[in-house]
Amino acid sequence: MSFQALGLSQQLLNAISDQGYTTPTPVQKQAIPHILAGKDVLAGAQTGTGKTAGFTLPLLHRLMENHDPHQKPRRIRALVLVPTRELAAQVLESIKTYGAHLPLIAEMVVGGASINMQIRQLRHGCDIIVATTGRLCDHMNERNINLSSVEILVLDEADRMLDMGFLPDIRRVIGNLPKQRQNLLFSATYSAPIKALANQILQNPILVEVAKPNVTSDNISELVYGIARENKRALLSYLIGSNNWQQVLVFVRTKHGADRLEKQLVTDGIRSAALHGDKTQGARTKALDLFKNGKVSVLVATDIAARGLDIDDLPHVVNYDLPQVPEDYIHRIGRTGRAGALGAAISLVSPEESSQLAEIEKLLKRKLPRIADTGYEPVSLNVIDAPKKKAPNKETGKKDFRHSKPAEKKGYVARNQAPGAKPKTQGSRSRSR
Repeated sequence: MSFQALGLSQQLLNAISDQGYTTPTPVQKQAIPHILAGKDVLAGAQTGTGKTAGFTLPLLHRLMENHDPHQKPRRIRALVLVPTRELAAQVLESIKTYGAHLPLIAEMVVGGASINMQIRQLRHGCDIIVATTGRLCDHMNERNINLSSVEILVLDEADRMLDMGFLPDIRRVIGNLPKQRQNLLFSATYSAPIKALANQILQNPILVEVAKPNVTSDNISELVYGIARENKRALLSYLIGSNNWQQVLVFVRTKHGADRLEKQLVTDGIRSAALHGDKTQGARTKALDLFKNGKVSVLVATDIAARGLDIDDLPHVVNYDLPQVPEDYIHRIGRTGRAGALGAAISLVSPEESSQLAEIEKLLKRKLPRIADTGYEPVSLNVIDAPKKKAPNKETGKKDFRHSKPAEKKGYVARNQAPGAKPKTQGSRSRSR
C-alpha cells in the first residue's frame, strides 16, 4: 500500500515525498483511514514505529477540510498532549514538516521556556497546540488560552503521562474542551489505568494494535551484566572504551546520579553530557544536540529521555540503573533498534536490583540473557538472595549504603591509561580530561 491509497491530500503527499517516504508503516496503514473518517482511535504501538506521523498526517488533513483562511484570530482546533518537552519538540517538528505546504500554524506550550513568549504566540492565534500538561494548566489558570474550539484531542505516550502523575491535569484539560470532538489515544504499553482513561474519553474507539503489548523489538539484542553496584562505573567505562562505542544513551534513576556519572565518565576520558528535568530547556536542547551531532559519545539521562528522543541509528542503550516501573524498560531500550535498524540494550544489574529485574522479566514473559563472566566477582541476581536496600531519595538520589572495596576489572584498559597499568575503579581519577 502507498500513501496515495490512504486518501491524504496532495499537499500532504508532496510533503511526504519531500522526506523520501513511499510506504506507510503498519500503524500508519491502520490508523490513518480511521482518523480521516473521524473515528476515535486507541492505538498501541512501540516507539519507533511511525506513530507520530500516524496521527499528524490525518490531523492536518482534517483541519484543512474546514479551514477558514479569513478567521482572525485563529482558533485552536487541535490539541496534542505529551509527557515531556523533548517529545513536544519532536511532534511539533513533525507537524511543521508534514504541514510545510499547508497554511496552518502550530505552536508549542511547554515548561522550561519563556511563558511570556508563549503568551504572545497564543495572542497571535494558531491552529494546533502541542503541550505538556503542567504548562498548559498554567496558561489556563491565567486565562491565556481558549480551548473551546478544539476539534481533535491527541494524547501521545499516554501511558507515560499516567506514570508521571499527570492524570489530574489531563482531566482538568479535558474538562475545558468541547464535548463533541475526536479523540486519539496513543500508548506504547497497555495497563489498567490506560484502559480506564480510554473508557472515560473515547467514544466507540477503533482499536489499532500493530504489535503485542509489553514486548520489545526483535531488532534489539538484550544482555544483563550482574555486577556489584560499586563496580558499575568501571564496567561501563570499560565497555565504552574497549568496544569504541561512539554513541551510547545511558539511563540512570535520579538527576543527582546523572550529573555524578557524567562527571565520572569525563574523568575517564569519555566525552559525556547529562539530560534531566532540573536542567533548563536550553541546556537540555544543547546536550541533546551535542549527542546527536557526535560531539559527545555518551548521553546520561533520567527517564525523561525515555520518550521523545528521535535519534537516527542509535546503536547502544545502557540501563545503568534499572527503572522502578517495569514498563519503562521497554520505553528505554526502544530508543535503539528503530526503523528497522539493529540495536543493543545492556543492563548493569546489582543484587539490590534483583526484584526489579524479576518484574521486568515477568512483564516480558521471558528471561533476559546473562553475561556469565563480567570480569568481576560473580554476584547473585536471584530475588531470594538479594540484599535489603533503602529506597533512594527521589530528589537527591543519596543512599545509606556502605560499600566494600571494589573488585578490579580483568583486563580493563581505559582510555588514557597505559597497557599493564592497574585497572581503575570507582574511586580512581584520570589525570587526563
